[in-house]
Amino acid sequence: MQALPEARLVAGVGIEGDRYAARLGTYSKNHHIDRQATLIEAEVLEALARDRGIDLAPHEHRRNLTTRRVPLGHLVGQYFRIGDCVLYGGRLNVPCIYLENHVGKKVFKPLLNRSGLNCRIIVGGIIRPGDPICWGDPAANVKPGGSACSRSDVIILNTRCTM
Repeated sequence: MQALPEARLVAGVGIEGDRYAARLGTYSKNHHIDRQATLIEAEVLEALARDRGIDLAPHEHRRNLTTRRVPLGHLVGQYFRIGDCVLYGGRLNVPCIYLENHVGKKVFKPLLNRSGLNCRIIVGGIIRPGDPICWGDPAANVKPGGSACSRSDVIILNTRCTM
């Protein structure tokens, strides 16, 4: 994983430079429309460290975006905006044993039911750390400062490099 100062999301494809957008990832042969971008809550990583003594750094968890102050489970079946982009929360992510083997940490069971959110990219554009996450119908033009905007933000952007 490589941290980014900003990322370009491509509608219907994924994050530019991400190996899954290029269909070169481990699970690319099982492509699913809702795996174009993946998110995980910073609070989950903090709880993993606090409750289980397992430090899983943002560059290790293999999700594209680490968020703060937004319950990702609430975004399943919802449209939401990050920066210039509109995403759709397709389904909760399921942890895989590959992650546990890759990082050498017992994270599979502790991440059950809180391993993040799989999304499809509806409207592409640029996102940056600190962008607020706003949810609601994209046709309603939900923007930062609107009533459906959380005080949450994207704190880390990662791409799963093709290298």
